[in-house]
Amino acid sequence: MDFSNNEVSFGRRYGGIGIVVLLHVLVAYAVVSGLAHQMIDAIKKPVETKIIEEVKPPPPPEAPPPPPPKMTAPPPPFIPPPEVNITPPVQQNVISATSSVAPAHQDFRPSQPPAQAAPVGPPAPPIAAISDLNACKPEYPRASMLAEETGLVTLQFVIGADGQIVSVTVLKSSGFKNLDKATINGLSRCKFKPGYKDGKPVQSTMTAQWNWKLDE
Repeated sequence: MDFSNNEVSFGRRYGGIGIVVLLHVLVAYAVVSGLAHQMIDAIKKPVETKIIEEVKPPPPPEAPPPPPPKMTAPPPPFIPPPEVNITPPVQQNVISATSSVAPAHQDFRPSQPPAQAAPVGPPAPPIAAISDLNACKPEYPRASMLAEETGLVTLQFVIGADGQIVSVTVLKSSGFKNLDKATINGLSRCKFKPGYKDGKPVQSTMTAQWNWKLDE
């Protein structure tokens, strides 16, 4: 047997194994040393503290302002229509002639209608005539004489079919109540002939004037 060769091959075999083991140990040392240095460096680095702000959600959108209220103009105030006072026309008193007075010195005459041409168409209405002029003279009121009241009175009177005065109306006053009244009282004493139509007496209307004046 060749022990020398066996020893040489054995030595080479174990030498190779040792080399391999040594390389593993070096690699492991290098790895461990590097990791240790990295850990030391990591520990030496300052620790940075960051404050993470909480992310707030965006605020909700603002609601649109309500529309302004509609301003409607108030209704116009009620204004009552102005009161119109309607003055009824002044009716002249119609006085039935009942009283009598003493005769005076003035003349009473019916107003004469203007001369007319020959009538054309329907005939004119009947006209009554005064029968007794002396009975129609009124007495001058004493108070009017003292106050020197004068004036012209125009009367309208209705004569019935029997010749009696039905009513008397003052168409134009003398301006003095006493003179107007005295004229009516004097007229109430007159006697009339009624008007006629178709041969029959009918009611008719006449006007007359009385001029009150003082003797100079």
